[in-house]
Amino acid sequence: MLRPSLSLETTDVTLQVQFDGACWSTASASASVPARPEAVIRLATFARQVAIAGVAACTVVFTAMQVRPVFLGQTPVAERVLGVASLDSAPARSPWLSLPEPLAMRHPQFRRDVDAFSVDLMRTGHLTTDRADSIARVAVREAYHRRVPPALVFGVMLTENDRFKPTARSKVGALGLMQIMPRLWTPNLGPILGHNLRDDETNLRYGVYILKHFAKRTSDTLDAADVTRIALLSYNGCVRGRNTPDCKAYPEKVRRQVERHARAICDGQDFHDCVALPLWAALRDTATSAMPASAAVSAAIVGVASDRPREAPARHAARRPLLTPKATSPRRPARPRRPVSDERAIAFLLGIVGPRSE
Repeated sequence: MLRPSLSLETTDVTLQVQFDGACWSTASASASVPARPEAVIRLATFARQVAIAGVAACTVVFTAMQVRPVFLGQTPVAERVLGVASLDSAPARSPWLSLPEPLAMRHPQFRRDVDAFSVDLMRTGHLTTDRADSIARVAVREAYHRRVPPALVFGVMLTENDRFKPTARSKVGALGLMQIMPRLWTPNLGPILGHNLRDDETNLRYGVYILKHFAKRTSDTLDAADVTRIALLSYNGCVRGRNTPDCKAYPEKVRRQVERHARAICDGQDFHDCVALPLWAALRDTATSAMPASAAVSAAIVGVASDRPREAPARHAARRPLLTPKATSPRRPARPRRPVSDERAIAFLLGIVGPRSE
């Protein structure tokens, strides 16, 4: 007789079948049904996670209270990179950097820079008071015009010609205070800056122009120290290190001259803050206000007419025959013809003078 019986123990189902008194058991069929995960709350795991979170929060609070951030209270990194904070009140100390040229020339700092330049020249013991004042006036004026640190002009001058001899001539033919190579520069710049490189004023015009010319050719990715170093190497003709013996040391020589003798000009600043950083900032216009190109050109032309006279020997003018002007119609008066040299000068200025003049 078949008498099936079913027994339920937990989740396992067992089927037993008895037949004619014999009992035989089938394989246990496992039909276990797991409990739902969301229905099980493991208190031990939850408590452990809460404890870890509490310890982490306490650690953060303790660290914030006990540790002082490294850059707290310091100048923002962007301002320090651009050199704004390191220029020591640039509008007051360096008007050539922060103002257009006509305003910078009228700033009280211009007169102070001229006086400081003259004082440092006199300390060398190789100049009279009158000549020191004359060189200082021209050097600072040209530095303001080209937006170059006056201390850089001072350092190059002492490195090139520490006795300030206007007739000095090097072995390779460089002339004057700033040791300018006539064959390289006078063919193009002579009609504008003059030809007499033994004249202090003319020589300084060339020297400052060339310094700014090579500084502008440096890469925008360089820092202030590299810009100054490469500009000085180029000024010395030492780009490939073959021009003069030990020419790679030229930037270091200029730096020593500035830090040793430009005490009044730099007023306690080192070479980096007095020369390299302002030159770098001037090249990138990080501290200058914009000026319309037309105003810059007109101001430059007035400057050329007033304080930069052209070299026109009087003896040649005396030999020229006097010409009788042609009769003209009253309705169309004759327009005065501008000299060719003036036209070339104005064309040159229109090409190089602007908001960022050299």
